[in-house]
Amino acid sequence: MQPMRYPPELRRKALDLLADGEPVKKVAVALDLSDQTVYQWRRRYLPHLSRGGPKPSTGMDLRAARRRIAELESELAALRRATELLCDVVSPKGDSRQFT
Repeated sequence: MQPMRYPPELRRKALDLLADGEPVKKVAVALDLSDQTVYQWRRRYLPHLSRGGPKPSTGMDLRAARRRIAELESELAALRRATELLCDVVSPKGDSRQFT
């Protein structure tokens, strides 16, 4: 019997809920999945949760971290663009060479 294939978005949502501390049963019911599927995903993709290791940060901490990552990525994109523009500028000493 072939294992059932689930969309990656569904697995990501389940893993996000598990990482936020939701119990397997609640995640399974909320997403209409079998408990076994959720346990397998947790064991494969979140091994620190399966082994009773250190717990990840709370959901609020994760959201704040994701927000900060988005801000930093936006800032990095702006700095890369500024670097591209500055590479086209002539040396301030009047040299005709361009910066590379």
